[in-house]
Amino acid sequence: MEKLITNGIKISVETFYQPSYSNPVEGKFIHAYRITIENLSDLTVQLMRRHWIITDSDGIVREVEGEGIIGRQPVLEPHESHQYVSWCNLHTGLGKMVGAYEMQNIHTGELFQVDIPAFQLVAPFQLN
Repeated sequence: MEKLITNGIKISVETFYQPSYSNPVEGKFIHAYRITIENLSDLTVQLMRRHWIITDSDGIVREVEGEGIIGRQPVLEPHESHQYVSWCNLHTGLGKMVGAYEMQNIHTGELFQVDIPAFQLVAPFQLN
């Protein structure tokens, strides 16, 4: 599990290869990931936007940006957490993701960035 704290917000990431949805012969490697966002600060914050950089092991890079996560813009009170699961399709058995959330202090309207730690996406058979 990868973890990173930025501006009082802790991001933890777990990954899971999805063999039943993948088809390596066709270059389709599906990975799920679970993200936990913990507000360690004394501020009420809202997740406004996401930005991902997804890299396959063959060097192909994709960027994904948009509002919220899974169609939501969760508000986290001090010391609350929010967890969600999403997925990523790679064209190779190895890859990585890294990114950032744009958060907003609910009381002041100030926007700030929270980094998402880089994490590996690995089909288990790629390890040996």
